[in-house]
Amino acid sequence: MGRAVSEVLPFGVGVAISPVPIIAVILMLFSPRARVNGVAFLAGWVVGLSAVCAVVYGLADAGDVSTTDSGASDTMFWIKLVLGVILLAAAGRRWRGRPKPGDDAALPKWMSAIDGFTPGRAGAIGVGLSAANPKNLILTIGAAATVAQGGLAIGDAVIGLTVFVVVASLTIAAPVVMYVTGGERAAGVLDEWKAWLSQNNAVVMIVLLVVFGVVLFSQGLRGLTP
Repeated sequence: MGRAVSEVLPFGVGVAISPVPIIAVILMLFSPRARVNGVAFLAGWVVGLSAVCAVVYGLADAGDVSTTDSGASDTMFWIKLVLGVILLAAAGRRWRGRPKPGDDAALPKWMSAIDGFTPGRAGAIGVGLSAANPKNLILTIGAAATVAQGGLAIGDAVIGLTVFVVVASLTIAAPVVMYVTGGERAAGVLDEWKAWLSQNNAVVMIVLLVVFGVVLFSQGLRGLTP
């Protein structure tokens, strides 16, 4: 179990450092339905990550990917290698499209409508940003596949994936908890976080995509190399 936890922690950190979702939840905490929408977004985020983990782990475990000499194991290593290449390609695209010095970083247009979000919409956005965001989806697949390849008992696997989801949700939960417990006093801190993340979104994402692209590529290559 300890090995599973240690192996999924980096993936959880990679998902947790997601500037756009963090900015989104902070904006919700400045909206008219701040408390309920913030909690709904966090719940949707956790549900999205948990669903992807469950599906990927279930499929991988059923395919017996923990058997090192099986075709399913090789397939999983190939998937990791390809996902690594995709992340590295995404890093290159982000680098070419990064804001020029002095330019304001553009945020998704849907964020301008956050003040009018219902709790259901906030929860749906949370699911989408956790489960459908390409970077987060790839890292979640990587975490679930890594646990499945470890050949752990189901209880240990569940603990490992639960740790992943908790770590991956810390940066979304932190602003919500800060708002609920700190109220107006937390507004200034949250606004500073939002401003920093908005300006440095491109740099943060490029670094993450390169680091985890290399991690997944190397894991896949190592597994396929005799």
